[in-house]
Amino acid sequence: MILTPELYGRYIDLIYKKTGLWFEPSKRYFVDKRIEERIEGLGLESFKEYYQLLKFSNNDLEMQKLINRLTVNETYFFRDFPQLQSFAEGVLPEVVKIKENEGNKKIRFWSAGCSTGEEPYTMAIIFLEMLPNPEEWTIEILATDINTQVLNAARKGGYSSRSVKDVPPEYLERYFVERLDTYYIKKKIKDMVQFKTLNLVDGQAMLEQDQLDFIFCRNVLIYFNPESRAKVVNCFYHSLKSRGVIYLGHSESISRITNLFKIKRIGGNTVYCKP
Repeated sequence: MILTPELYGRYIDLIYKKTGLWFEPSKRYFVDKRIEERIEGLGLESFKEYYQLLKFSNNDLEMQKLINRLTVNETYFFRDFPQLQSFAEGVLPEVVKIKENEGNKKIRFWSAGCSTGEEPYTMAIIFLEMLPNPEEWTIEILATDINTQVLNAARKGGYSSRSVKDVPPEYLERYFVERLDTYYIKKKIKDMVQFKTLNLVDGQAMLEQDQLDFIFCRNVLIYFNPESRAKVVNCFYHSLKSRGVIYLGHSESISRITNLFKIKRIGGNTVYCKP
């Protein structure tokens, strides 16, 4: 089977229209192999036949299976610890103080592009550890991804030793149960997180996310082209409360997309605040 440049371009355009994900030419080999895997899995004979299936059959399930293959991301607990530390010791106490003065003990957090769940579960642990009297607070953690396969894994909450390698030993003992070399997140942490399938370029679905205090969208915008990034970031602005905060990956920047947010440097990390 040979995937011609012309047909490859049609695949890329179709995936972009469905998801907003844009694969640069440097990703050609990666995309080719994932498409070929689905062709073999279905017993089809050509790249053209599979393209026609995706485009003309309205087979949303098959498109979802392809997207699952294209968006598998490796992550782990307490990834980028300095960034998390700046949040826990710099941003969170300031927001907590404001909320306590207002008599508001509710926090809403969104992990956008949560993959297999390590990030939202990490944040749940941070909230329990850092909030004064956490039992007095209502903590809502939304975790979304376009990949249904990783969301199913996240809901199960079982992780390899590699995934928990950066978890402080006292947290590992407090919030995990080890069984047969797998580390399972405890129920009190699992119950804090709501997992949901969400396409970040689905404008209507994005508008349903609102009144959020914090959004973490780390190393996700790199998969979008400039047009899609702008659309997603504008939706994030709508989703945040006044004084709400966004954290991105170190290689990403909102300032190149929009001037709606105020930029702050906290603990050596860049954060974006809604005025």
